[in-house]
Amino acid sequence: MVVARANWKGFIKFGGVAVAVKLYTAASSSERIAFHTLNRVTGNRVRRVFVDSETGDPVEPEEQVKGYEVENGDFVVLEPEDVASAIPESDKTLKVEAFVPCNEIDDVYFDKPYYLAPDKMGADGFKLLRDGMRKGRVAALARTVLFRRLRTVLIRPHNNGLIGTTLNFDYEIRSSEEAFDQLPDLKIEGEMLELAKHIINTKKGSFDPKAFDDRYESAVAELVKAKIEGRALPKERAPSPSKPGDLLQALRESAALVSARKPKRSSQKTDDGASSRKAQRSSRSKRTA
Repeated sequence: MVVARANWKGFIKFGGVAVAVKLYTAASSSERIAFHTLNRVTGNRVRRVFVDSETGDPVEPEEQVKGYEVENGDFVVLEPEDVASAIPESDKTLKVEAFVPCNEIDDVYFDKPYYLAPDKMGADGFKLLRDGMRKGRVAALARTVLFRRLRTVLIRPHNNGLIGTTLNFDYEIRSSEEAFDQLPDLKIEGEMLELAKHIINTKKGSFDPKAFDDRYESAVAELVKAKIEGRALPKERAPSPSKPGDLLQALRESAALVSARKPKRSSQKTDDGASSRKAQRSSRSKRTA
């Protein structure tokens, strides 16, 4: 079994307590199917070359620098040492600034999750922090320099350990008003709302991540297999959206379909149950007599 490699090592500090921890990636896209760019004529892989946008001449790596555009075509050049000076110094410490209710932070601020585990002699303090937050139903807001940037991290109990989620900065979050300002001001009520509630109630379930597969990955894998075998894949037709006038009818059909799937008692079982109850009443009457 391959031992996971920690992405970062440091401390969580809350009050006067410092706990040594290790940070591991919790979600990764490394297992996804990846493509190479090829020369269609030769079938060979191509490589990327940076060229001067005016002269067209290739620019070697040692001649490449960062630049910030201040006006159209006018740049401020930043040397590697200039960029390095802007990176904040790191003391490898997640400083807890506050404990907040677990549901207080909007999910839209969540960036990337990481597992936090105790490092060496930090097990006791680690368990103290984990169990204390779990009992108080709170999460910790901490800050540290992580991967060259000062980041805010939300730390929560997770199974036997902790999970730290980097948070997006406020300026990175777009206003929801821009996305929803075109919604018409409609009031849904009556039969339409009741049918929608009925369908929702019949489809209630629990989240099982294994039940949700990556259909794109599966489709690409099947496409590659079909290419190797020299066969074509059938094209699926995309479903057409319901028109406003058809919405009520679509709800009625969906509700009827869901109801039809419910198991019904057979008439034989009903008759058997009635006969059984009748026999029990007859037996009681005889005992009374």
